Amino acid sequence: MATPKIRTMEEFAAVSGISRPTVSKYFHDPSSVRASTRDRIEAALEKYDYSPNIYAMNQNRRLTRNIGIVVPFLADPVFAEIARNLETNCLAAGFSPILYSSHGAAELENDILDSLRSQRPAGVFLAPLGCKSDRAQVEKFCDQVPTVLFDSELEGIGEAFVGSNNFQSIGLIVEYLCRTGEPPALFEKRNPANPNSRKRRLAYTAAMEALGHEPQVIQADGDGWDFEGAGYSEGMRVITERALQTDTVLCSNDRLAIGFLAAAHEKGLRVGRGYGYALRVAGHDDHPFSRYTSPSLTTVAQDYASIAEKSVETLFRRLESGSRSEDREVTLYDGKLVMRRSA
Repeated sequence: MATPKIRTMEEFAAVSGISRPTVSKYFHDPSSVRASTRDRIEAALEKYDYSPNIYAMNQNRRLTRNIGIVVPFLADPVFAEIARNLETNCLAAGFSPILYSSHGAAELENDILDSLRSQRPAGVFLAPLGCKSDRAQVEKFCDQVPTVLFDSELEGIGEAFVGSNNFQSIGLIVEYLCRTGEPPALFEKRNPANPNSRKRRLAYTAAMEALGHEPQVIQADGDGWDFEGAGYSEGMRVITERALQTDTVLCSNDRLAIGFLAAAHEKGLRVGRGYGYALRVAGHDDHPFSRYTSPSLTTVAQDYASIAEKSVETLFRRLESGSRSEDREVTLYDGKLVMRRSA
């Protein structure tokens, strides 16, 4: 038999046989009610499918000063950089950021959201896994806790989404590569979790066709977030098998490009533009290490600072208004071409 769904605190109070004020008091501070009452409430919570709407509760009490920040993989310097900017902005506004990483696992992402829900934060900045996320659980959390999504969009979920304009940035670098040499092949990871990869493939295809060129997509196998390993392994294969129909490779992100550069170096191919070079390689994101690869990597820079600042401004404005807006905001920042020696 399905667990009965309870939608409001009034309904939960009725089925549990406990007054609404006492139930509310428990959710604010479980230790504030008698042990016997606490046991009855917790027994009812186990029986019924109910979670309090933290957003609504926050309108009736002083907001906590905690802000959750959730990223899919903290070891990725791109997410670390955005998280650093979010933390800095939260601290400057007098809030206490709490940082979590879901390490690429949907189950852990759900656990983090459950943990945050119990902490009753003022709000949350969430970069979901994306395709691997449990959409129903993320949507339920965002309905209960004021949440701004960044980097990775789950359409229709959250107070707002702030990220990069992938169609502009990919179009920008495709046009540059076509104008200065052979049209690029797109090098991406097969079945990526992050929705940005799919958007970048669509943007690449549209840009190539608009310029009158045939798209060529190469997909690298590999599990998890080891983009460098996938770039290296597939790079070794396509170079060895001479599978490239062009001397220009556009990688879907800089981490794939770093792996591809390693493969080219191992195969003795010079990467760069001009006489004596065998390949041009470019990426996307302006990964903090991309300027230190050999050769330094041509890429498109995301506006990390603006993404973080806009995310904070949007969340705090919604919190200060004291109510939820029917309009979900979407803000996209254009990328900036960074020309380095690899292309």
